[in-house]
Amino acid sequence: MDYKQKVAAVLKEADIELNGSRPWDPQIQNDDFYARVIANPSLGLGEAYMDGWWDAERVDLMIEKILLAQLDKKIKWGPLILPVLSAKLLNSQSRRKAFEVGEKHYDIGNDLFERMLDRRMTYTCGYWKGLARIPENLDRAQEAKLDLVCRKIGLKAGDHVLDIGCGWGSFMIYAAEKYGARCTGVSVSKEQVELGRKRAGNLPIEFKLVDYRELQVPATGPYDHVISLGMFEHVGPKNYRDYMAAAHRVMKEEGLFLLHTIGKNAPDAKKEPFMNKYIFPNAIMPTVAQIGKSVEGLFVMEDWHNFGFDYNTTLAAWRHNFNTHWSQLAEARNSEGGPRYSERFYRMWNYYLLICMGAIAARRLNLWQIVLSPKGVSGGYISIR
Repeated sequence: MDYKQKVAAVLKEADIELNGSRPWDPQIQNDDFYARVIANPSLGLGEAYMDGWWDAERVDLMIEKILLAQLDKKIKWGPLILPVLSAKLLNSQSRRKAFEVGEKHYDIGNDLFERMLDRRMTYTCGYWKGLARIPENLDRAQEAKLDLVCRKIGLKAGDHVLDIGCGWGSFMIYAAEKYGARCTGVSVSKEQVELGRKRAGNLPIEFKLVDYRELQVPATGPYDHVISLGMFEHVGPKNYRDYMAAAHRVMKEEGLFLLHTIGKNAPDAKKEPFMNKYIFPNAIMPTVAQIGKSVEGLFVMEDWHNFGFDYNTTLAAWRHNFNTHWSQLAEARNSEGGPRYSERFYRMWNYYLLICMGAIAARRLNLWQIVLSPKGVSGGYISIR
């Protein structure tokens, strides 16, 4: 059986046909595609897409079908031993590596994120409850999410909130404007911190370029609440306990800690090759069991809210915005006068958003908001949706 026949036979298990007529069927433009995918399925498929070797009308549906058929678990092609051993033996999210994702992803260009995200630059899943699932409602969905977080922690005027992984300050600015809160945010992205400070203006907000392991109790006393939106994916299983201990150490006993994170259904010993190389270096999604183990003896789990499918809608809106503004981004120049974002980058970024949509639709990935308290809410916590 040659390479093409081998790939075709595997994809057939997921009802995918090479050069077929359905939206999810891949159209192959280069016959070297087959050997490349067999050599390294995830990375080969992604890089071949970046190079224009194949395309599909609905890449997200193709990925969804692949995952629902569990082809990623059945295929034994390509190198597997090294990534597995590396994940088990090394701490890819160590203090030394903490700033790598900031430099390689979040610092690639504020202009990209300004054009792709909502007006508040919220780079996490929106909350689409009661909203039409169209790109034009992205601003409303993100404000609904930010307000949901504020309500879940019982935020009130004068509260001091710590935001671990604060991004460009979308939560902090919202909490200060709408609730009169005081906020401190930490990030490993210098570009986020620089732009965030400008966006915050004179609001009672402080940005710090530090790793979560460096957190200390402020001179004014412990934080009233701690929140973390879309940062836990960069912590890594070897550091979950340290992360939870850091949050516990700096907050009041009567406060609440809200953790907002992408999660997966089962542990995986290796990082996803394409995402690790091109999008989020060293990122690993947590499982229910891993989070549960990390909070034992530190927090009481008060609430666990899964609204994972909202991420599919959010990703679709981001992709719509990215493609709508691509002509402007394509004109951007780097310090040497060349294009800051190449055509290969354009395909890579689209592929990143599309495969995430497929993973969400297949329910491989979820979006969790978890409310934790250091000693338990007196009288019980009332879940808010």
